Amino acid sequence: TFPLMDRSQFSVLIRSMCGIPPGSDPQHRYEWMAEPTYPDLPDVTAQDFSRVDLAQFKWIHWEGRNAGEQVKMIQQVEKFNAQLPDHQRIGISVEIEKTREPLYELFPYGDVVFVSKDVARHFGFDSPEAALRGLYPRVKKGAVLICAWAEKGADALGPDGLLLHSDAFPPEMLVDTLGAGDTFNAGVLHTLSNGGSVQDALAFGCRIAGRKCGFHGYDGIREK
Repeated sequence: TFPLMDRSQFSVLIRSMCGIPPGSDPQHRYEWMAEPTYPDLPDVTAQDFSRVDLAQFKWIHWEGRNAGEQVKMIQQVEKFNAQLPDHQRIGISVEIEKTREPLYELFPYGDVVFVSKDVARHFGFDSPEAALRGLYPRVKKGAVLICAWAEKGADALGPDGLLLHSDAFPPEMLVDTLGAGDTFNAGVLHTLSNGGSVQDALAFGCRIAGRKCGFHGYDGIREK
């Protein structure tokens, strides 16, 4: 099918998919970073997730959706990680994008936590700096909290209390912003999972998100 071919082209591994109804698009069952476009498909459950071989993963990211089930999934990863030395443990990140109270349950479960501009404003913060300072007590000890703020770039706050910032990198012509947030997240996580610093991760995330906004879709983003 086209969805399977499309993912193969971009090296998206789908061999670990579980519980996908026949004829449905796997993106909406197993890629937690993706926003569902088929509302009739059920979310992945903790039971689904329990059938995944965690040994093949270096990092797992959850976009906040069915938070209660996602907490149970993360706890499975934490249990798995507890058996491993630090350098072999799976990185855990969560994104809290929507202003829905149940999603705030995810704050203390990520090594890296992305919080959106909308959520920050929902809590009464009018800048990324204020949001990070105000929301950091909600994350677990040692976590990094990140807030992107569109044309203002992105900021991060870690356990050392040092506020980090990257400017935005807007394209010469704004063409397509759909998916820019997910592109930013992916850039940040790619850098961190390969040993980069939080500062480098912010800059790379902002840079690649800016490039993505300069053309339609994602084809050729690596070259562009």
